[in-house]
Amino acid sequence: MPAEGPRGAELNSRWLTVVGIGEDGVAGLSDEAKRRIAEAEFVFGGKRHLALIGSLAKGEARAWPTPFDADMRDVLALAGRKVCVLASGDPFFHGVGVTLARKVPSQEMRVIPAPSAISLAASRLGWALQDIETISLHGHPIDLIRPLLHPCIRILALTSDGDAPAAIARLLTELDFGASRLTVLEALGGPNEKLRSAQADAFDLADFNPLNVLALEIDSNPQARILPLTSGLADHLFEHDGQITKREVRAVTLSALAPRRGELLWDIGAGSGSVGIEWMLAHPSMRAIAIEADPVRAARIGRNASHCGVPGLVVVEGSAPKALTRLDTPDAIFIGGGGSDAGVLGAAIKALRSGGRLVANAVTLEMETLLLSRHASLGGDLTRIALSRVTPVGSMQAWRPAMPVTQWSWVKP
Repeated sequence: MPAEGPRGAELNSRWLTVVGIGEDGVAGLSDEAKRRIAEAEFVFGGKRHLALIGSLAKGEARAWPTPFDADMRDVLALAGRKVCVLASGDPFFHGVGVTLARKVPSQEMRVIPAPSAISLAASRLGWALQDIETISLHGHPIDLIRPLLHPCIRILALTSDGDAPAAIARLLTELDFGASRLTVLEALGGPNEKLRSAQADAFDLADFNPLNVLALEIDSNPQARILPLTSGLADHLFEHDGQITKREVRAVTLSALAPRRGELLWDIGAGSGSVGIEWMLAHPSMRAIAIEADPVRAARIGRNASHCGVPGLVVVEGSAPKALTRLDTPDAIFIGGGGSDAGVLGAAIKALRSGGRLVANAVTLEMETLLLSRHASLGGDLTRIALSRVTPVGSMQAWRPAMPVTQWSWVKP
């Protein structure tokens, strides 16, 4: 008998059901999940998912196309019909549920999750999920794990294939984390479940199920390449030719830029890319575009971004202001200290969204004059940054001042 009243109408409007399924197949499904699959006119999923439910599906089974259609055109074309989509584990943990939610209103979906691979891995290891780091490397560069590599940290990583565990073990060894212990958890929740462990610098395991989760217990030696959580990373962590915003100035600059989750930075005249890289290290949702005219430096920025665990940094090779056209609107802009082009500053001010922050550093008199003029006309804050370092003078030591930096920071009305 059809449901009646407002609540019944709401339930009937949910034409799409997303069912999380584990390696145990039908045995792990709730009665409601089984009913939804059986009642669906169309059932979408990977070939493995469709095989796991067997004859439970009465409607038309449709395997995902290759390559995968992130626009979900085939599913959306059936809106209003009874459609079921099968997903691995929890559909909203790096799963197809996230993709569907961008296209289908939540009131039109019914989601029945299963335990995620991360939850299953934590339960097998006895690890508290709230105390560990989790990351998806599925379809992403393994360099993303670099910022998480701190001594005594535990990490659970979703991987893409059977080759990833050995590749990550090699990376850890190269970065002097070779003493770390790696556990590969394969086909969790199914009859072929397996756990195997080895130390990173003695990793000799092979022939992994492509459905695996990698658990890492990080250990290091004193030379390990650790990326601290603070702004102002040591200069030696970046490859550069001297064209770099120095550590202390960079820390002040990042403070003035005031990163907020999900924001986009333009780093104009990026040099080594250090400011944009640290902006992205503030949170995984951060984005940055490094604009650099010198092709050698532009290539170096790309390497620095990968080595610092933010391979998603976008490098635009070209000169500002011309190179700024057709870029996404920034939430913040940084202009380095060597320039003196009023056109670049003007273009940056014009491009910045309302409420966005602009920070410009000057080490030349010409650039300082430009910043003083903008401060006089637009307001904002001026800061003088003067640093000195101890250096040898014969058999003794003395303070040697670095070039002072004038910094203008401004919020666009």
